[in-house]
Amino acid sequence: MSTQTFKPQALERLAIESDIRRLLATYAHNLDYGNVEANADLLADARLKVIDTVISGREAIGHFLRTNLQYHADDTPRTWHTVANILIDIDSNSTARSVSYFTVHQELPGLPLQPIVTGRYIDTFELHDGAWRFASREVDPRLFGDISRHVAAPAANAVD
Repeated sequence: MSTQTFKPQALERLAIESDIRRLLATYAHNLDYGNVEANADLLADARLKVIDTVISGREAIGHFLRTNLQYHADDTPRTWHTVANILIDIDSNSTARSVSYFTVHQELPGLPLQPIVTGRYIDTFELHDGAWRFASREVDPRLFGDISRHVAAPAANAVD
């Protein structure tokens, strides 16, 4: 058994990293615009872990996202997610993983714009039918502000 790690060529690495960064950004955009079904599609084949809750399957993930976040008058959670400090490791020509930081800002009448939660996304990806997709996503919140208008369940079930 070889201990040598997979080393893609520079252009292949850039293409894979670009595809993965696009998945990370698409998830954040979908959250902020209340596109629950689009994120259920993105995570349809993935295992989603949020703190101690584990969900898999498109329908279950969609239900979790619909029922664990508050949606406001504009049908969005009134949030703005920023994903940063993205580290991507390519394990093979069909598997990769990443860890990144997230910061969520929220603004509502009576709640001035402020950061409400920060943490890490710990993700794995797989290449399937020529496209990269999430294989798993772990949401690891670390620092909390006022999440009372963000989560619809106790903070232990928060989704970001």
